[in-house]
Amino acid sequence: MAESSAPQGVAQKLISSHLVEGDMTPGEEVSLRIDQTLTQDATGTLVMQELEALGLERVHTELSVQYVDHNLLQADEKNAEDHAYLHSACRKFGLWYSKPGNGVSHPTHMQRFGKPGKTMIGSDSHTPAGGALGMLAIGVGGLEVALAITGKPLNIQMPEIWGVHLHGELPPWCSAKDVILEMLRRHGTKGATNRIIEYHGPGLDGLTAMDRHVIANMGAELGATTTVFPADDEVRRFLASEDREDDFTELLADEGVTYDVTEDIDLSQIVPLIAKPSSPGNVVPVSEVAGEPVGQVVIGSSANPGLRDFAIAARIVEGRQTHNAVSFDVNPSSREILADLTHMGATTELIQSGARIHQAGCMGCIGMGQAPAPGTNSLRTFPRNFPGRSGAGADDQVWLCSPETAAASALKGEITDPRALADELDLKWGDLGLPEHAMVNTRMLEEPAPAEQAGEVELVKGPNISGLPEFDRFPDEFEIPILLKVGDDISTDDISPAGAAALPYRSNIPKLAQFAFVRIDEDYPSKAEEIKESGHAIVGGDNYGQGSSREHAAICPRYLGLRVVIAKSFARIHWQNLANFGILALEFTDGGDYDALEQGATLSFSGVHDALQNGSEVTGTVDGTEYTFRHQLSERQVSMVLAGGLIRQIAESED
Repeated sequence: MAESSAPQGVAQKLISSHLVEGDMTPGEEVSLRIDQTLTQDATGTLVMQELEALGLERVHTELSVQYVDHNLLQADEKNAEDHAYLHSACRKFGLWYSKPGNGVSHPTHMQRFGKPGKTMIGSDSHTPAGGALGMLAIGVGGLEVALAITGKPLNIQMPEIWGVHLHGELPPWCSAKDVILEMLRRHGTKGATNRIIEYHGPGLDGLTAMDRHVIANMGAELGATTTVFPADDEVRRFLASEDREDDFTELLADEGVTYDVTEDIDLSQIVPLIAKPSSPGNVVPVSEVAGEPVGQVVIGSSANPGLRDFAIAARIVEGRQTHNAVSFDVNPSSREILADLTHMGATTELIQSGARIHQAGCMGCIGMGQAPAPGTNSLRTFPRNFPGRSGAGADDQVWLCSPETAAASALKGEITDPRALADELDLKWGDLGLPEHAMVNTRMLEEPAPAEQAGEVELVKGPNISGLPEFDRFPDEFEIPILLKVGDDISTDDISPAGAAALPYRSNIPKLAQFAFVRIDEDYPSKAEEIKESGHAIVGGDNYGQGSSREHAAICPRYLGLRVVIAKSFARIHWQNLANFGILALEFTDGGDYDALEQGATLSFSGVHDALQNGSEVTGTVDGTEYTFRHQLSERQVSMVLAGGLIRQIAESED
């Protein structure tokens, strides 16, 4: 690790040891060397197309892994086409390939590849789960992952470091999910924007590595750049259980370290919590909503991926039948965990209680199956409950909770505080009998093909796989309509929906673009298509683009002619994705101007290039009235936008 005169925390050590360029002052742009990358199939097809466009011959990272965990339902040929393409791309470029059904990327990567002290970026917003092992793991757009695979550093604004001191011990029937829900209860979905959360203190002693994964994973819902934990004895124990103790390196905060922002959580005061529809930040105590009828309970996802999360559910329902009105779905997060769960007998307990066991993957979390019935409360141990993300309509009623609350509610048929159920049934809290060593099985992981074979590999492209669209340079003068005006907290699920209808077109941009914004305005794609050549603008509220890292939410509207987004504020990853594809992201200098800019108004700009290159403000007119907007783009990002996006910029620089 790089030497420093001042005591450093874990995050500072990780950043300083990988710093290529820049000043570690919050708000300044820094370049970081990247050791590992993670891609999944919902975003990976675009990454592989970008690697083609960038002319990659062989990966330059220490390790890059492509997981197939999202688009697992093969209702027709489209998802299978994607899988075949991804497999061939891995063989050609030198990535590891995790076969469909092997597991969700985040826990599977933690089990097989995560290493303390390493940096990793992933084209999935929950990549920060890797911070559970003492990694600097950041979710970004696919294009940034592609560049890292080619050996380029990651450019990012230096975040503040938010030190969260944990002390005390979690009470019975509370777990790690309640800890992160408490953070969301306190701070909402924007509370950690441009911050790294670093957990420390004696309370860590009671949190396993997979418990920490739960907390790090859902730091994304707070808007955090990432979350880090120390690599301590618990991380050593976890790696030893996976036959990987040699990969352990201790990484602890120095004595006397100070943080930019501080927080204190007494774990002994945590109570069972639940996020009401339809935001991870809409958190209340379970006791406050107890008695609400429940029609579906789903346990699984990267937000509760550990063996204990399934085992505690099995302990609660053991010897009992779940309520007749409840569909009880169990979605194992990795094949290894399913094997361990089965070996200890817990799978049988779940099945006998009425559970429907699904394959190891993201599945319902990304709307790929298990969509709830209209008007039915669905309790899920998932990270997100944005409207429509479940695969049902935008009026779905999805709640987020711990496995304890989920299993208790499945038994009763109504939202139930697990402490109340434990009292009623005399349930015992304690040792679950988890194995000390995991049933490690690497047979569904394919190693990179030898470099000498790469030239012989032909990329397998079915008819549903399109090429990347080519975009023109950003104009200096233009007049466009405001085609859409949206409110606060618009998510990437609103912009480019998840679910079984849209996801199979992830590698077909022209087709996927027809789903853009349809939950908000079903006519948006057709209206945008009509004026595609001249272009259009979108006006948004606070936290525009929250949620997934999927760059489809930038590239699809851009394909339909989107030039400018003016919002009160942007979510970090989407803001960068807009720049990557040549869309200008502007913010209101006066928040009150949001009310004045109406859908259908005409937006005019002149001299944009000079304004962007020589300052932080851009002046435009809306129906003749002048407004001033600001941007937060670096000089590097400005040149990227003006070039029409990063790929075009790279291509022009190589000509």
